[in-house]
Amino acid sequence: MPRRPARAPVPASGPAAPPGPADDLPAPPAAADEPPPDLDLDKLYAARLLAARARPYLASALFALHVVPSRHVPTMAVDPYWRCYAAPAFVAVTPVEELASVWVHEVSHLLRDHHGRGEKYAREHDDHGPAARLRRNIAGDCEINDDAFGHGLPVPAGVVTPSTFGLRDGQLMEEYLAQIRLGPHTEWLTWLDCGSGVDGHGRAWDLGPGGSWKLSPHERDAVRFRVAEGIRGRPGDVPEGWRRWAEKAFHPPQPWRQLLGAAVRAAAAGGGTGGDYTYGRPGRRSASVPGAVLPSLRRTPPRVCVIVDTSGSVSDAELGSALLEIAAISAAVGGRRDLVGVLACDAAADTVRPLTAAHDIPLIGGGGTDLREGFHRALRSRPTPDVVVALTDGQTPWPAHAPPCRSVIGLFPRPPRIREHDPEYRPAPLPDWARVVTIG
Repeated sequence: MPRRPARAPVPASGPAAPPGPADDLPAPPAAADEPPPDLDLDKLYAARLLAARARPYLASALFALHVVPSRHVPTMAVDPYWRCYAAPAFVAVTPVEELASVWVHEVSHLLRDHHGRGEKYAREHDDHGPAARLRRNIAGDCEINDDAFGHGLPVPAGVVTPSTFGLRDGQLMEEYLAQIRLGPHTEWLTWLDCGSGVDGHGRAWDLGPGGSWKLSPHERDAVRFRVAEGIRGRPGDVPEGWRRWAEKAFHPPQPWRQLLGAAVRAAAAGGGTGGDYTYGRPGRRSASVPGAVLPSLRRTPPRVCVIVDTSGSVSDAELGSALLEIAAISAAVGGRRDLVGVLACDAAADTVRPLTAAHDIPLIGGGGTDLREGFHRALRSRPTPDVVVALTDGQTPWPAHAPPCRSVIGLFPRPPRIREHDPEYRPAPLPDWARVVTIG
């Protein structure tokens, strides 16, 4: 982090050393008989409070960090267990405003999982040793510092940003790693060390996994979740980099088409769906009963009715996507188009039409939304469907009671909505009697 300390630089260029036991295990902690450093905690905590006021969406993460005084750390550093190591000399000479910026910088390394991503990069690229760890620290700083400061937080002296290397802002650590090279122009950065919370390699000052005051994996995820929710709740006040992180932190890409097909198949295969006896083929037990012909059990293919939300809130692109989902649903039940019916519904429901070809499906509507009408019409159709699939944006009331068949909801994602003249309005929650799959 900023403000270069008065200490001998650590060699950081040249060929990387192969990984050994020291790279696989955390370094041993400092000697236990060393007297505790005299750290100005009042000043450090005042800086943390200032950081929380400047970046309120990071407050829960800032206050989750536990401070550990250490004379071995160059400035301030973190470990993967959410401990923050602070050098007393650094805290003494740094203004409170700059310390607040350092707080934000260090906790950002942990929120963005730089140690996990750094270890993964090292394994995939066989990139180990002091030089490799320095590159990961620099690249992580570039990812954070392009939009970390300003608006109440000063830029600390000696801070590393993408412009330091002539690179553009807004990239990820992995992208910067592919562009940053060490050499004479980076010798002034050999002191830089934000700790094992950046690259996963233990330091001499680390308390390690067995030390006290650590967060469990579940507690770390809970902190990240609270920060992500805070960012999504006030998107206008948050930099673009943090908004992207909040969207992806707990919503990783999913194979939604496979999930939707699996949900339909699971619903269609439920107990009591399509089972019947037939004498068209004798049962296998007939040989054990001479003179008698026993029927065999036949499982008829399930019938599926797809309700497509055609209200004004559903875009043409989403209606086009609904056609693709209908084709995927047909494939999920064995390709029997004659067993798939399609029903367009906005505030009123159309008739159930058999699926023949995509261009024959009339998706008309454009008014309000009430899928209760769609479920009512689908369940009154003959023959009665075994599975009902609703493709919708969720902005609709739902039936008060569970339908007498399996139900799947394919949900087009939407941000939370409110009515201009009714701030207390919220859409009806999704029913618990349906399997929900987010589309896209």
